[in-house]
Amino acid sequence: MTERKPPGVSFESFVDKQIREATERGEFAQLPGFGKPLDDDTAPYDEMWWVKRKMHREGMSALPPALALRKEAEDAAREVRDAGSEAQVRRVLGEINTKIVEALARPPAGPPLNLKPFDVEAVVAEWRRSHPRR
Repeated sequence: MTERKPPGVSFESFVDKQIREATERGEFAQLPGFGKPLDDDTAPYDEMWWVKRKMHREGMSALPPALALRKEAEDAAREVRDAGSEAQVRRVLGEINTKIVEALARPPAGPPLNLKPFDVEAVVAEWRRSHPRR
């Protein structure tokens, strides 16, 4: 707890003294974010910044399930292009195809899914053409 400001001492001097003493005791060294750069202050203010940060930290999404699955399918296609082996391509496609088939059987809430399972053999053949053996 801080002490009361003594009479006759300016408020600024009193606060500066407390900050200096706390710094000397090392009380600011353990704060979260110590030594890290500050966030970008040129971005417009967003009242929901803390909600968005919490959702990001918790791995939550604000997208409806149908759009989230579309995004996941796009990510899978990108992962397939960068895959290092045919086995990895088949694994990625198998995982996303399972999710797509389940979503087609029980359509999720939100906009239309507009997805169909990937043709694994066609994608693998395309991957082979774009990744010749060295």
